[in-house]
Amino acid sequence: MSSKRAMKQAQKQAYAKHRSNITNNKFSIKKKSFINKKKKS
Repeated sequence: MSSKRAMKQAQKQAYAKHRSNITNNKFSIKKKSFINKKKKS
């Protein structure tokens, strides 16, 4: 039983990490393009 719970916990953590990575990447890409646009003008 405990190993089942541990697997579930690990999956949840991995998914949460994955989700935060996606949002962070989107945000940092937007930031970079914004900075690049500022430099050009």
